Amino acid sequence: MSRVASQQHSTWFVVVVAVFVTCLLIANIIAVKLVNIFGLTVPAGIIIFPISYICGDVLTEVYGYRRARQVIWLGFGCNLLAVIAIWAGQVLPGAVFWDAQTAYERILGFTPRLLVASFCAYLVGEFANSFVLAKMKVMTGGRWLWTRTIGSTVVGEGLDSLIFVTIAFWGIIPAAGLLSAIVTQWLFKVAYEALATPLTYAAVGFLKRQEGIDVFDRDTSFNPLALAE
Repeated sequence: MSRVASQQHSTWFVVVVAVFVTCLLIANIIAVKLVNIFGLTVPAGIIIFPISYICGDVLTEVYGYRRARQVIWLGFGCNLLAVIAIWAGQVLPGAVFWDAQTAYERILGFTPRLLVASFCAYLVGEFANSFVLAKMKVMTGGRWLWTRTIGSTVVGEGLDSLIFVTIAFWGIIPAAGLLSAIVTQWLFKVAYEALATPLTYAAVGFLKRQEGIDVFDRDTSFNPLALAE
């Protein structure tokens, strides 16, 4: 069972895409709060952001890199739209009785540097995750799914953490602090993915049965910009 996915967008495909985009947007909104998990200080977004990687794994494993590439750019566009809307809400003059402008800016506000860090980390991390999984699927002949989901996460989340923390905090916190933040987030996200492996197996198996597809990217162009291919 190995054929190119139909161009028709099935209900289940739409569901996975919706969960992917929702997790991405929520993670970016709640990331402003720092939380303590098992003694580790991490952004609150870390509780849901790894789910977007799980969805990315499912998309690539079932529908192939081409579809995953489309969804990654869709997520980028939706995130950009959310940022523009939040910024517009911030700069529009408030009603005469509105007294929460400071709170709005504190929670939903952003700086250009953090935005650049977030967008760059997202694109590099997600595309690396999808690329590694697709290549490993061909190499393993579709066996040992757990090696692909965890292996791709090690690479994708590692790059995501490295790029975001470096761009966002270089020159602000010491190098030792940067390294600690990168490694802490990376290990937490990889552990999250590993613990979610049974759920990933269940989702992949269900979708392959429902959709009747199991795409292998043997002749796929892995150019992130080649949306038409």
